[in-house]
Formats: sequence, C-alpha cells, structure tokens
Amino acid sequence: MRYYSTNLNASLVDFPTALLKGLADDRGLYMPETIPQFTPDEMKAMKRMDYPTLAYTVLHKFMADDIPAEDLRRQVDNAYDYAVPLEPVKRRMYVMRLDQGPTASFKDFAARMMGRLMQYYLAREQRKLLILTATSGDTGSAIANAFYGLDNIQALVLFPENEVTARQRKQMTTLGKNVRVVAIDGKFDDCQALVKRAFADPALKHLDLSSANSINIGRLLPQSVYYFWAYSQLAEYPEPAVFSVPSGNFGDLMGGLIAREMGLPVSRYVVATNENDEFPNYLDTGEYEIIIPSRNCISSAMNVGHPSNVARLIALYGGIMDEAGNIHQEADMKRMRQELWSISINDAQTRQTIINAWIDDKLLLEPHGAVGWAGLLAYLEAYPEDACRLCVSLETAHPAKFPEEIQKLLGFDPSLPPSLMGLEDKPEYVQQMETDYDAFVRLLKEHYA
Repeated sequence: MRYYSTNLNASLVDFPTALLKGLADDRGLYMPETIPQFTPDEMKAMKRMDYPTLAYTVLHKFMADDIPAEDLRRQVDNAYDYAVPLEPVKRRMYVMRLDQGPTASFKDFAARMMGRLMQYYLAREQRKLLILTATSGDTGSAIANAFYGLDNIQALVLFPENEVTARQRKQMTTLGKNVRVVAIDGKFDDCQALVKRAFADPALKHLDLSSANSINIGRLLPQSVYYFWAYSQLAEYPEPAVFSVPSGNFGDLMGGLIAREMGLPVSRYVVATNENDEFPNYLDTGEYEIIIPSRNCISSAMNVGHPSNVARLIALYGGIMDEAGNIHQEADMKRMRQELWSISINDAQTRQTIINAWIDDKLLLEPHGAVGWAGLLAYLEAYPEDACRLCVSLETAHPAKFPEEIQKLLGFDPSLPPSLMGLEDKPEYVQQMETDYDAFVRLLKEHYA
C-alpha cells in the first residue's frame, strides 16, 4: 500500500512514512494510491464484531504490510476501551454518540490510535518527533491527551484564544509534561497556516516535525471505522444508509468517504456546515471560494474558512486542489452531487435545533451535533423518499463541553462524563502568542532546537 500527495509532486511513500511526516514534501495531503475493498461476506461478518475487532479488521486492510497483525491488534485493543452508543430517536433515525472517549469528543477515535501507531513506529526506528497541531476546539484536547506522557513524542498545540470553550481549553492546558499549549490572538485558520508554513520551512527541518491534525492520514483511517460500526449494528447488508456529518475541517467526512469506497453501502452523505459555507456554495455553483476570516459560530470546532481535507475530497472525485484552495483540475461534480448533499446551518438554527430536539424527542445535542441533526432534517425534507432509510447523524462532542449554551437554551447543566470532572480545579500551563510566523519560529527554536 502506497500513499500519494494530492499535489502530485512528491514521491509515493508507505504508511509509516506518511504517518510520521504528516504533510507531503510538496505541501499536499497523503491519500492511499488504492482503497482496499470489503467483499459482501466480509461486510456481513461485521455484525458479529465488537468495536476493537471491527477497527482491527478495517485498519488491517491498509496496514497489513506495515505492522504485524498481533501488534496492530494490541494497539487497537488499547485505544478503544469505551462505548460507542447508537441512540434511537424516531423511525429509523439514530444519533451515533462519539463522545464517550477520554476527552468526550469524536477526535479520540483518531487521536488515540494515531498516537499509539506513531509511538510504535518511532520506538522501532529509535526516533523522536515534534507534533505540531492547530485546533479549533476538540482536536487539541484529544491530541494532547492521546500523546501525553509518550516517550518519543513532544506535542505543541496552537488554538485561537477566543474561540474555544473553557472546558475545551482546560482539557489541553492542564496536562504539562511533553504537551505545550499556545493561545493565538487570531482564528483557527491562522493557527493552521502557522503549522503548515512550519512544515514547509527548510530552516526547521532539523526539528523532525509532524502533524496530528486531520491533514495526517493517520487521523482519517481510524475515523472510517465508526461508519462501519453504525452500519453493522443497525442495517441489513446491502441496504444503503444516509449519514449526516457536521463538518469543519472535513476529516470526519473523509473518513466516511473512505468507508464508502471500501464498500460501505451509503445512499448519501449529508455535509452539514455552520455559517462557514464555502463547501455548500461550491457544491451548488462549482466555484470554490475560501472565507477569510472564518466566521465565528457557537459550533466552534467547525469555524474553518478553508477545510484542509477538501483537497482530499476533490482528489477522490478526480480533481486537483492545492493547499491554497486553487482548483487545477475539476472534480467530477455530477458524481459528487449524487453522493453528497450539503447545507449551511446558522447559529439561530443551531440553537433552535437543540431546543426542538430536547422538547420533541428528549434528544440532548451540543452545537456541532445540532448542526448535523439540522442538516439531516433538512435533507429528509428535501428528499422525503429517504424517510424510511436508515439515517445516522453524528454527535461529535459531549453536551457537557458546552454548558453555557445548554443552560441558556434548556435551563439545566448536562451531567459531566468522568473525563470532564475536576477540570476547573486544575492549574493551567498555557502561553500567549501573536499571529506572527517569526514569533512562532522563535518559540520553536527556544523550546525544541
């Protein structure tokens, strides 16, 4: 299995190289040269699997040549020791709660597996690595927790100072040890731009940098697993399902698209964004225009004006997009529109969805999950013939991470999961920095050179 760059100007690499490099030398994103397929019998067998076994089955398709089967199984069992609830709502509509991991976010599924694989390969090669990560909310806490205390890895997390909740921030800033957290006086896109520029800077090559953002292929492959999980638990193969995915940097959606390419029967992916509507507009018009600065919405982890993974999505549909968002070869728009349906949900709609879901169905959602649920409802209104299909909406963070909104809208505080208990009393380790690349380089040289 080899991986190519979406910019098509870098050498093919194996999985360990793609994982540890994060970004290709030409600043493109790695994609598998071929996507392995499941047979109908293999798909049917998934119904009898628990989550770790299913994760092993999916990941082994990509990594069979790169890690012994028993070692991969050990890493998977260690990473996935928590539940993945599928909450029935009405008819055949479900919410998949990806909020039961150690940081109460769907990012745990990718971060924990990626961290363990990185540590495995680094130990094998007797190397150390500096992980640079930009976060708009949940990625930072998931990465910080997944990499905390690992011997061969240092982690540096950048986040926009005024666009994460207090609980999201404290999940990152209360760790210390090998995790350093920096608050930037800008937007998520500014954080992401600093990280990408550092990767391409030859003056920093000696630092052995890599990424744990969804630009890293090691994030995407584990995120394909829970689509198979929902389907195997709720559907009878080969009936097609509808998945609604709240989308910010589009890594979650790309995991789903990889699952579909592997043979998962999907009728349509609903791509639900907040007011950062560059992708819904692109799907409507064929013109891609990034949003600068990104719009600040209550679904803060989705405040992305130019999702990095759109380049992978374009590549999957036969096109070429560079890291700046310029399209050099058009994608197959006809096929894309047949398989994807996208909508932008504003903050007023998000809040009303949280209220309605609780009043009508006793369904407790946070802002990101509410965007996904609102997107699914809008899709079913536009395509009523799909109302009898299996429909799964992804809830990507625990409602307790957004207590201010829940209290304001519903009048109560969500119960805290164990992972969020006691955060308020922990000391923080965080430093501030202006949005300036030279300042970022100085910080890197001061602490890691």
